[in-house]
Amino acid sequence: MAKFESIIKSEIVRLAKREVRKISVPLGRDVRSLKSAVSQLRKAVLTLQRITANQQKEMEKRRMPLEAAPEEVKVSRFSPRLVRSLRGHLGITQKELAILTDVSVGAVHLWESGQFKPGMKKKALMVALRKLGRREVRKLLEDKKNQMTEKKLPSRRRKGTKRVRRR
Repeated sequence: MAKFESIIKSEIVRLAKREVRKISVPLGRDVRSLKSAVSQLRKAVLTLQRITANQQKEMEKRRMPLEAAPEEVKVSRFSPRLVRSLRGHLGITQKELAILTDVSVGAVHLWESGQFKPGMKKKALMVALRKLGRREVRKLLEDKKNQMTEKKLPSRRRKGTKRVRRR
């Protein structure tokens, strides 16, 4: 009887292994194919990330720096009327000109009223702006505004504190 039991037992084990193999072999193939697909996707994502990083670096390089030759700045004429006409030519407001030249709106107003003259650095920026068209100036403004929103500092006053009024 022991021999008969061992034969039945071995046959059951053999059939069970066969059934498990029928199920597990296709699953193993599926797992391998999925692993290869994941690795291909990972490689594709890495290459796309590299490409976008390179493109961003190129965009940074391509940004038009507002620079002019020192000789050109010295020769250039500046008057309140020319500052106003430059703004009109570019189709920008005093505030936008102030953003482009990194000054206050009041400084631009003083330039246009003739009460104040721009320094050499600001003159160089204005000379460079003369060479640009409206579209390029709009792109520069968008970039500057984006940079300004990224760099915005939090207010100095602590949250929850009340302002004290002085008499």
